[in-house]
Amino acid sequence: MNKPVRVVRVVEGTSVDGPGLRTSIYVAGCRHQCPGCHNPQTWDFMAGKDMTVDELMEIVRYNGFPVTLTGGDPIYQAEALVPLAEAIAKEGLGLWCYTGFTYEELLETADPAVEKLLNLVDVLVDGPFIAAERDTSLRFRGSTNQRLINIKKTRANKSISLFDEE
Repeated sequence: MNKPVRVVRVVEGTSVDGPGLRTSIYVAGCRHQCPGCHNPQTWDFMAGKDMTVDELMEIVRYNGFPVTLTGGDPIYQAEALVPLAEAIAKEGLGLWCYTGFTYEELLETADPAVEKLLNLVDVLVDGPFIAAERDTSLRFRGSTNQRLINIKKTRANKSISLFDEE
């Protein structure tokens, strides 16, 4: 049986967490607690409610949009999110994931669940929000240090390849 995902909210039909309309799943829990974060209500690991992959996939299928995992920081729930990411991939929908960790830090964790989740993600928005580097002109991220990493190209090329916004 899959572990439930602790979810603060699901936003259907949003256009701020990636290109086009998306279903964004805001998961609970974040230890980064970046000053100026626009989702501090998601920091608490007990915020929200437990949802099963089946419950989340019912919403995802209903909308038929690509999905964004955000929060909180989805990496803290990587084990629970892998089955969801696999189900999203099986539906042929794109998957973005936001994290306060850098891609390089994630590679160093040697956590098999993190590795599996990364293999299922199309774009990783990495790095903590840094208020001093805030830039409201950026698309899909809040500060200039954050990157939109095309994971499949990055893994194939063995070097960081950024998402082409065009």
